[in-house]
Amino acid sequence: MRRTALLVPDGKRVAGLRDTLTLFRALEVFLDPLLILVWLLALAAWYDAALDARLVAACVLVFALAFPGDVALSDPPPVIWRKCLVISLTVLAGLALFGVAVAWRKIPPRRELAIGIALLPIMLFAVHLAVRIVLPRVLELARMQETVVICGVNEIGAGLAAHFQDNPYFGLNFLGYFDDRHRDRLQQIGTQPLLGAFRDLGNFARHHRVDRIYLSLPMATQPRIVRMLDDLRDSTASIYFAPDIFITDLINGKVESVGGLPVVAVRESPYAGANGVLKRAEDAALSLVALVLLAPLMAALALWVRRESPGPALARQRRYGLDGREITVYEFRVAPAGDPRATRLDRWLRRTELDKLPQLLNVLQGQMSLVGPQPTLDAVNQQYRRLIPDYMLRHKAKPGITGLAQVRGQRGVDLAGMTRRIASDIEYLRGWSLSLDLWILMVALLRLARGLRGGSGH
Repeated sequence: MRRTALLVPDGKRVAGLRDTLTLFRALEVFLDPLLILVWLLALAAWYDAALDARLVAACVLVFALAFPGDVALSDPPPVIWRKCLVISLTVLAGLALFGVAVAWRKIPPRRELAIGIALLPIMLFAVHLAVRIVLPRVLELARMQETVVICGVNEIGAGLAAHFQDNPYFGLNFLGYFDDRHRDRLQQIGTQPLLGAFRDLGNFARHHRVDRIYLSLPMATQPRIVRMLDDLRDSTASIYFAPDIFITDLINGKVESVGGLPVVAVRESPYAGANGVLKRAEDAALSLVALVLLAPLMAALALWVRRESPGPALARQRRYGLDGREITVYEFRVAPAGDPRATRLDRWLRRTELDKLPQLLNVLQGQMSLVGPQPTLDAVNQQYRRLIPDYMLRHKAKPGITGLAQVRGQRGVDLAGMTRRIASDIEYLRGWSLSLDLWILMVALLRLARGLRGGSGH
């Protein structure tokens, strides 16, 4: 019998992965960098650019900016397009700063160059869609598909079956379920085949060349699981255990080892390990650049606040950050909404959210992030932590100047609004990636630009 492995249902962190899934992960990692490298070389060839040291340096730069690829094979088309757009803008910004235009013998016509630049995200998006269409056929021809059965018709089993059927490029052919209950009692089975009872599993696996078996059973059925494992001793199928602990919402769920013993992380910060280094590097670099570029504006706003009303330009407020630890958050001093003393400047700063610019100092200090759940008062935490399930999970990340809830316009002024806001915060934690951060920052900047065009009213 092949080694038993545990499954975390995100399709990526699975112990005992087969070569096909390793190949898919390599495809996800290298596809975008290689495509962008080919795009740059094609653009250089179109304009007869010399293959000199500057062009080679530009190739290294674009590969580094695009590596590792962030688009997963399981991403839906809207997410693919968003990620392709973000990586394209990142690469183009890097090339602009690098001054890659000097690598050409002549400056290309602006209109033609603009067309080449505009085609980059479209090309990436088209190739990703083509890969998802062609890959299942390639796997079928190469006989790399694997057959799968699921033991246990329940929420977890149904989720696994839907994942296998919705993602044919993983090369997994779902055959059906095994369960001791009659089909009429199985709510989640739908039109899927019921192949037999648990006692039939071993015989079926031996005679139908089953490659993978997923045990989606409650922990209370341990004796039944042991009996099934005994029946499968002479089977070559890989066996994965998806216990019912995964019914809870996972935050960065994964399997780890402590002293040689397997442990399952159910809720953990998405910035654990290398992701934390990447997130901190993003925050430190972008906040430092923003502070340098925005220093004149921040100084002008500080003087304006001081002129409008007596007192310091900055307000220091206690908020709760990562893991619920108290932090001091900086903002330009403005009168609260609805305060009769509020000036037009106060209202303008709040509308444009320029009052948050001093929080760049918090980001540089490591207390906050550019993107994350918005920091809250202790009174707000105490009010909603008992009313909204998983409310405190938002503290598994550093608070952000902006976030997914903010760009969606979710302020949380009442229980229903706060529930939607917390749902967006948890959605962000569950799906965090560097491209998602950059996308949120771009949307926030566009909202800021629209607010500035509206004028200050002063």
